[in-house]
Amino acid sequence: MAQVVMRSLNKKYDEVHAVKDVNLDIRDQEFVVLVGPSGCGKTTTLRMVAGLESITSGRILIDDTVVNDLPPMDRDIAMVFQNYALYPHMSVYDNMAFGLKMRKFDKAEIGKRVREAADILGIQDYLKRKPRQLSGGQRQRVALGRAIVRHPRVFLFDEPLSNLDAKLRVQMRVELKKLHERLGTTAIYVTHDQVEAMTLGDRVVVMADGYVQQVGDPMELYNRPANRFVAGFIGSPAMNFAKVGVVQEGGAVWATGDGIKIKLPGPEAARLGPYAGQEVTLGVRPEDMRVANGSESADLSVEVEVEVVERLGSEILLDVAVGGINMVASVEPTVSAKMHDRLRLALNPDRLHFFDNKTEAAI
Repeated sequence: MAQVVMRSLNKKYDEVHAVKDVNLDIRDQEFVVLVGPSGCGKTTTLRMVAGLESITSGRILIDDTVVNDLPPMDRDIAMVFQNYALYPHMSVYDNMAFGLKMRKFDKAEIGKRVREAADILGIQDYLKRKPRQLSGGQRQRVALGRAIVRHPRVFLFDEPLSNLDAKLRVQMRVELKKLHERLGTTAIYVTHDQVEAMTLGDRVVVMADGYVQQVGDPMELYNRPANRFVAGFIGSPAMNFAKVGVVQEGGAVWATGDGIKIKLPGPEAARLGPYAGQEVTLGVRPEDMRVANGSESADLSVEVEVEVVERLGSEILLDVAVGGINMVASVEPTVSAKMHDRLRLALNPDRLHFFDNKTEAAI
């Protein structure tokens, strides 16, 4: 197995600076997910590790070997692509065996490895079929099998599930997690889907504009986002944001804005004290807002008007207006609410986030 280290990694295409000073240590047998919006540099970073893109500056090490100038075939990696990249005229067996044949493995070893991979992936019955005779999920398994037979030190996945339907994506996420547990190989996985990132990754690397915004385990990113971008990107539905002023009044610290006046509890008051007289951004997740039952303090709630009710079975999403701000609240499925109702939503005082308006860093 292997660890992958990136040091001051940069990639430029003429005037476009696609990847900017990426420093990352991926531990042996770790499953790390690079996630971010389109154009953030995640796939370019993966392709540099694979040797499919040249490096403008910086270094990539697999174990203790600098691989900057090594061709892909000498890096002992295997890559699974978004579009499967199967040879249509070859059988499943020959697709899986192709890389081994190119490396001059003997016939018996090739057969052994292909059968082992087919057993792991449950595609033993499809080895004689052509790719056109397979479903999308089966083709994806063949692409995985072609990588598994290589016994690589590092697996690289470039959005491998994005062509599958929603139900199959969920199923394949589970299969990938089981596969990683079984093989124990270092894996780097690229996706734009934050749910995929949260469910698959031992650690998640959030990227935007070519920079790494934050690295951490999924719940660390969810509970302690480093900045407003991470806070808004991780979590579904997304975090609600509102501009508020920090006011010291009557011995207390308040966050006040359009339709919002919240008395901040002790820890938040201490954090926001230096921002008195300034404007910051309040962040609150939809699941940290609930319909008030009358026992909560009015100082930790907001008056809202319901604009849309989305009944999802296990929860109800309320699209609400707070003054001139639109927010989403995730409430119990037993809540009775309809459009244009006026409600009071209580906020969880232990789950409020605040961000500096200039730097967008978490306060």
